[in-house]
Amino acid sequence: MAGFERATVATAVDRFSEEPTRLLTLFGPRQTGKTTIIRQALIRTSLPSRYLAVDEPEPTSSGISSSVSLTPSLPLNQLRNAEWLTRQWEDARRLTVQSGTRLVLVFDEIQKIPNWSEVVKGLWDADRANSLTMHVVLLSSAPLAIQSGLSESLAGRFESIPVTHWSFPEMAAAFNFTLDQYVYFGGYPGAAGLVADEDRWRSYIQQSLIEPHLERDLLATTRVDKPALLKKVFELGASYSGQILSYNKMLGQLQDAGNTTTLARYLDLLSTAGLLTGLQKHSGSAQRRRGSSPKLAVRNTALMTAASGYTFAEAKADRTYWGRLVESSVGAHLLNSASSGMSVSYWRDGGSEVDFVLSRGRAIRAVEVKSGVGLANDFSLGEFEQRYSAAASLVVGERGIPLNEFLSTSADEWSRER
Repeated sequence: MAGFERATVATAVDRFSEEPTRLLTLFGPRQTGKTTIIRQALIRTSLPSRYLAVDEPEPTSSGISSSVSLTPSLPLNQLRNAEWLTRQWEDARRLTVQSGTRLVLVFDEIQKIPNWSEVVKGLWDADRANSLTMHVVLLSSAPLAIQSGLSESLAGRFESIPVTHWSFPEMAAAFNFTLDQYVYFGGYPGAAGLVADEDRWRSYIQQSLIEPHLERDLLATTRVDKPALLKKVFELGASYSGQILSYNKMLGQLQDAGNTTTLARYLDLLSTAGLLTGLQKHSGSAQRRRGSSPKLAVRNTALMTAASGYTFAEAKADRTYWGRLVESSVGAHLLNSASSGMSVSYWRDGGSEVDFVLSRGRAIRAVEVKSGVGLANDFSLGEFEQRYSAAASLVVGERGIPLNEFLSTSADEWSRER
């Protein structure tokens, strides 16, 4: 891991080389390396900087020493408020003027400050009015909380740098993961050192990642009328990843499930949080897409395997389960690497089915995953291509593109004509 940098580091450094016309935001799922990315970018840039962690008792810095003294005996929520945010911003303003160059000001876990977006809006607009050239970066592990603040108060004032789950090439380069290890253990860098002790690894995933993600990043920041149901929807979705499951079947497996509208909303929340997505059926009708049964897809296969009851060896020995894992790893890769202009869905009509469909405007491409269980459904692929005038389909695995090659290339690249 030492010395490894994600590509997002270079993106951040490039933004620092430009005039600061917009706020920069980095947000993504818990434990995907947002803080490490920005710290590495601050080291690489020649600009002075100040890094402030909202959830730490004392501010830390990079490049410039902080002159602010906080009282550790006070509760953290009394220290980190609008007044504190304004004071830190004003200090950075003075340092920017004194240094005669741009400064980078970073607030990590910004969503923990009450009414942060309104305060940031006022301060940022004042800087623009006074032609103050200071970069401001906002980090958050709660995508729903920060997106709400950005869309409501800071529309048109920010540029997002999304931080996704780690890809296979990244886990291989940083931790020497094999392809099979990546398929089973997924892409959490903080858990990579625990894979030799699978019980410890599972406990870490469940207690240090899944539970905090649900409790702190969703339930604490979003109105959820049935918290227990949200957790059950996640558990059900993770266990059925790679499968199409109707809302009625979900209702049959969940107690106090409410209605299909509630389930659909909770799947949307889990998707925005980067945990689990319910893929829509590809169709020319928007109404049919919204009413279709979702295909469940984890965004990181560790979320599927940690509670599965399978060890690494047992998962590999069960060809049917391993096939679902491989398909889930392909789905996660497509979802995590697709740009904002691309949609990922599935297709089924009668007995014909295609695992994934990539769409960008009128450009459509089908993706079929084969891991040794059965053969590629050439009839379904041919029928889909003819019906939707799709580009040539992609088969991943047996008789097609090697899985490691597919997982090393973004969804955007695969969607283009080859």
